[in-house]
Amino acid sequence: MKQSPRVLFVCLGNICRSPLAEAAFRAEAEAAGLAVHTDSAGTAAYHVGNPPDPRAIREAARNGIDIAHYRGRQVTARDFHEFTHVFALDADNLANLRRVRPVDGSAELALLMDMVPGRRGEAVADPYYGDEAGFAVTWDDVSMAARAMVASLKD
Repeated sequence: MKQSPRVLFVCLGNICRSPLAEAAFRAEAEAAGLAVHTDSAGTAAYHVGNPPDPRAIREAARNGIDIAHYRGRQVTARDFHEFTHVFALDADNLANLRRVRPVDGSAELALLMDMVPGRRGEAVADPYYGDEAGFAVTWDDVSMAARAMVASLKD
């Protein structure tokens, strides 16, 4: 019996991009009837225990998803055993994940946008230092990746 996908999304602080990626993937998987477990984390501990950025909460809500109950956490070595896939949202976080990944970690590690044809090697737009419009761009990126991931997992 094939294991259900267990997917972790990782950015720096776990309050903008990775919670939006988690939400988009969860919604796409549910709509497709795909059983998955998903979570998000940050490589840094800046926002552990905090809710997502208010702008991320509003962007998810505009797309029909409530993420106000999500809480930031830092990625752990155990995550590489508990998840089947760990997706970094940019190259810096991918490098950080490669440094903390245990030698026996079994999770596949990749950039999230590598899932989207024509976007290999690209980062998900980081909206933190911008305005509200940047969160819509980030939502578009993570939604596109979520659709591609669900399609590949259903195959």
